Amino acid sequence: MIATVKPAAVIVLAAGEGKRMKSRTPKMLHELGGRSLVGHATAAGRALEPGHLVVVVGHGRDQVTAHLAALDPTARPVVQAEQLGTGHAVRTALEALPPLAGTVVVTNGDVPLLTPDTLRALLATHQERGAAATVLTAVVPDPTGYGRILRAPDGSVEGIVEHRDATDEQRAVAEINSGMFAFDAVLLADALGKLSSDNSQGEEYLTDVLGILRAEGHRVDAVVAEDDSEILGVNDRVQLAELGRLLNERILTAWMRSGVTVIDPATTWVDASVTLEPDVTLYPQTQLRGATTVAAGAHVGPDTTLTDTTVGPDARVVRTHGEGAVIGAGANVGPFAYLRPGTNLGEAGKIGTFVETKNAEIGPGAKVPHLSYVGDATIGAATNIGAGTIFANYDGVHKNRTEVGSHSFVGSDSVLVAPRKIADGAYIAAGSTVVKDVGPGELAVARGQQRNVAGWVARKRAGTPTAEAAARAAGQQTDTADAPARQERQTGDVDGASDRSEQ
Repeated sequence: MIATVKPAAVIVLAAGEGKRMKSRTPKMLHELGGRSLVGHATAAGRALEPGHLVVVVGHGRDQVTAHLAALDPTARPVVQAEQLGTGHAVRTALEALPPLAGTVVVTNGDVPLLTPDTLRALLATHQERGAAATVLTAVVPDPTGYGRILRAPDGSVEGIVEHRDATDEQRAVAEINSGMFAFDAVLLADALGKLSSDNSQGEEYLTDVLGILRAEGHRVDAVVAEDDSEILGVNDRVQLAELGRLLNERILTAWMRSGVTVIDPATTWVDASVTLEPDVTLYPQTQLRGATTVAAGAHVGPDTTLTDTTVGPDARVVRTHGEGAVIGAGANVGPFAYLRPGTNLGEAGKIGTFVETKNAEIGPGAKVPHLSYVGDATIGAATNIGAGTIFANYDGVHKNRTEVGSHSFVGSDSVLVAPRKIADGAYIAAGSTVVKDVGPGELAVARGQQRNVAGWVARKRAGTPTAEAAARAAGQQTDTADAPARQERQTGDVDGASDRSEQ
């Protein structure tokens, strides 16, 4: 069913304290699947394209409001200064809006598995049947603790009874209230003004609106969610983890059906905001977070975490931690690489084992294979950076940049002291500390001349195993060096005897 009329407003109830979370972080800001709880709720509500998207905030209002401003700047936070019940929260939201006509959808901020499709079905049914109110329900295996939906003979909703107030016959009903509704805006506003807080909790219940509307002769309907997990709420960290697992399973299943290979779904975690193309392969212990995108044919993992990272077609990323990086088509990264923000690896490039990069442009076909730090650098196409090279970018006050041209070669264990320019086609000798620019085709050698001090070990380390080993080696060298002389002396004696005998 597809709704043809957009709702006048979607109201997200997100004012609760969430004491059972036992956290300094407001409940609505706890995350699963790469989004906050309230982020999941606003994303589902925004998909309906409402005239107004209102989020009722209370506990941790400053933090939640700041989060909303970054998440959905057009969403309108409305403060419920005192948490006096769900009915009071909805009335507070409506009072902050101009008079509405049409449909108002009410959802909860702690129900992260709710999908836009289910909300669309709720909205469509409500509009097609002309109901005053329509409640989203679910049929569950164990309804203990939930309000039960009581149906009239014509299938409409006769009422909702809470578990503690239900008879044995009513408790046998498996259809439960989700706490999410679609209302006629005008009738809702009128009914909210008739709510009473004369109950054990001293609160105004939104569910009482259904009884008021029914008593006035209006139809109250219901839509059953196809997947009962969509109405599950988060009240503590156990439920947060469980719903996170369910959400991840849903995400991975959708990607696998779209042509992505996930070797081990049990150890692979992909945020809701990640984008994958067909023929991507994800190996065990891989996490893809934030705005990460992986192009067709790429292999990621095992043991890899990428956040806000772009992986090009047919790239290979193994045992790598990356954040805010770009990995080009056909490039190879890892194992044990650390790509920090600003890393941009060109097509067919390589960042290898125990290499850390930051704010580094590494050109097509360029290689940084081993044990290097490349920070604030530009490396040209097809250049090779030898093992153990350090781009010394920080002088204690400022970060400075080093540029290495195309088709250049930096020898192992070199230090390039920024700011520095190494031209195209240049060489750096191994072990050099480069403090001057290097021109095209030049070889830079910046190291002390080697000097071997004879007898140093015998004088300075006498009596040690090192000295004994050196003495043995020296003796062997002496024996080897003396062998030709001894052979010559022996040969001379024979010849002399022969000469004498001839004489």
